[in-house]
Amino acid sequence: MVQQVTRGIKISVETTFEGSFYKNYKIQYAFGYTVTIENQSKDSVQLNDRHWEISDALNNIQTVTGEGVIGKKPVLKPGESHTYTSGCLLTSPFGAMQGFYSMVNFTTTKKFKVTIPTFKLSAPFAIN
Repeated sequence: MVQQVTRGIKISVETTFEGSFYKNYKIQYAFGYTVTIENQSKDSVQLNDRHWEISDALNNIQTVTGEGVIGKKPVLKPGESHTYTSGCLLTSPFGAMQGFYSMVNFTTTKKFKVTIPTFKLSAPFAIN
């Protein structure tokens, strides 16, 4: 598990290897990740957008941006958390993800970014 706190918002990430399969004659490696967003600040905040950079061992980089997380824009009061699970496909058994969430502080009405720490994706069979 990796964790990081930015402006009182703690991000924790755990990953899983889900398996591999062929798609259009190319092997794909499926990974899952569970993110917990915990509000350790004294203000209520809302997650509005996400930005991901997904890289694999072949140096392919995919950028993913969009509103919310899995169709939600959670509001977190102080002490509350939101957990969700999602996934990605890689063309190699190793990779990494990193990014940030765009959030708004309801007390100050200011927008801010929360860093999603870099986390590794690795298929267990490929680890020495």
